[in-house]
Amino acid sequence: MQRGVAAAEPRRYSASVQRRIVLDGCLNFRDLGGYPTADGRRVRWRQLFRSDSLHLLSTADVRRLRDDLGLGCVIDLRSTAELRKEGRGLLEAQAMRFHHLPLFDGERRDRAEPPPFSSLGELYFLMIEHAAPAVGHVVTALAESGCPAVFHCAAGKDRTGVVSAVLLGLLDVPDEVIVADYAATREQLEAIVDRLMSLEGYQAMLAELPPDTMHAEPETMVTLLGRVRATYGSMEEYARNAGVGAEAIATLRARLRD
Repeated sequence: MQRGVAAAEPRRYSASVQRRIVLDGCLNFRDLGGYPTADGRRVRWRQLFRSDSLHLLSTADVRRLRDDLGLGCVIDLRSTAELRKEGRGLLEAQAMRFHHLPLFDGERRDRAEPPPFSSLGELYFLMIEHAAPAVGHVVTALAESGCPAVFHCAAGKDRTGVVSAVLLGLLDVPDEVIVADYAATREQLEAIVDRLMSLEGYQAMLAELPPDTMHAEPETMVTLLGRVRATYGSMEEYARNAGVGAEAIATLRARLRD
């Protein structure tokens, strides 16, 4: 973990601020700011970002993230094997906090074994159940970051989408907005898959995925949110079961809501 980034007072942004950050080296870097909360507030702009993999960022991309956006914390949800194979790219040389918090980190299952889930939404629920300790560490790290932060996986769709749902749920963003945020990945999904397929480390992994997982349909997130509510009652109760303390949740809300 690298340190040395001081907390900064968040700047104010107009309603015209762009959600998607256009970069050379990744395709799905998005600001989670501006979303409404149930009590009439807004998620703060330019404090919390979600993304696909960052290891292909260009020098100009790094300069923009560091100098223009003030990025100071990176949370990598990729597996140890992915991190070892693809690396961190140019961000590794930057004085940013780095947390490697993989949601799953084991061997791929046998291709002949039938998938143990009936839909992608059910798979997401299995993921957050299995990876609850890691999700809890992600939430706590973001609450403690004190600076603009990004969390990412490879495509910025599945692992990143699940973590985004947890965070937005904790910030009291309505379900329909969380669903729309998830589905926004569809705009770049074809290009993201093409880029991953050009990387040797992801060709085999993508080839093994069932065809009905290669989408970002709204119904998938509706299923996940419904399963969380049916099992835990609320996203806050899920987070508490995942090891997130009340103080961390309060800090996250105070830092990321206007």
